[in-house]
Amino acid sequence: MYAKRNRENMNQIEYRWTNGKNEDFKKFYLITEEYYSKIVGGSKNRSSFVPYNMSESVTDVVIAYYNDIAIGCAGLKKYSDNDVEIKRVWVEPDYRGNHIATSLMDFLENHAKEYGFKRIILQTRNIMTDALRLYSKCGYYQIDNYPPYDKLEGAICLAKDL
Repeated sequence: MYAKRNRENMNQIEYRWTNGKNEDFKKFYLITEEYYSKIVGGSKNRSSFVPYNMSESVTDVVIAYYNDIAIGCAGLKKYSDNDVEIKRVWVEPDYRGNHIATSLMDFLENHAKEYGFKRIILQTRNIMTDALRLYSKCGYYQIDNYPPYDKLEGAICLAKDL
């Protein structure tokens, strides 16, 4: 296993672009679904939001690989002409602490700029303190909750101007 103590191997991480139909991304989608359901007290508490978060609707996905093993992902989904939404930022627990999530965020932001988006947005929750720390470090700021998250208790929406 690649662990935090092996930071010298960071140059062995490969980032590949794909889409929401990719099998590795679908695997991460299921992992994140389980994780998100657990933190909100069950999948029934998220059922109204699942249609907005289907893996196939994520058009641009970057996956981090170590020795050809998928270890993390992040995706983009068009929200409006000016805004693109970040979906499913995830790094496997054994690989966390190696700046992989930060690299994934950099890839997303650069990709969004290339597509001409003016702002990148996302939704998270107060309970996801590691995610909030990452987004803050990357320069994201809190905005009013946007639909469909404007009706989700505990949701926090963030943005970054590109």
